[in-house]
Amino acid sequence: MSFWDSLRIGASGLLAQRLRLDVIANNIANAQTTRTAEGGPYQRQDVVFAAEGRPSFLPAFLAARRGDPQTVQGGVRVAQITTDTQPGERIYDPTHPDADASGYVTYPNVNPVVEMTNMLSATRSYEANLMVIEAAKRMALKALDIAR
Repeated sequence: MSFWDSLRIGASGLLAQRLRLDVIANNIANAQTTRTAEGGPYQRQDVVFAAEGRPSFLPAFLAARRGDPQTVQGGVRVAQITTDTQPGERIYDPTHPDADASGYVTYPNVNPVVEMTNMLSATRSYEANLMVIEAAKRMALKALDIAR
């Protein structure tokens, strides 16, 4: 694995976690949205990640001998953004403008506690990817110092 591969892997993790944080923020912002353009309450979204290429534990020179450039790729990508179809909580409030004929309002299926937990996880993952990039940078600087 080269210096550039390390940077690319760390950067792919940063981009993926940033998008995850954006989706979580959108979920929290719409936690009380009972009417959307599509009709009905907001449905929470989640990010699905997939491995980029096929990770390999083979050293780069063995992968090159096999002629398989995929074995030296790595990282993560966003495979899709899914919508959680679980129904939200129904609360009796006949004065609400979005109440049905029975007086119940269906709220979004967003749980702020779950979203905050996911936000902490995404933040820690983002920080870990920053540390990967910082470590690669330190190793490159040490290599340049040795070469002097």
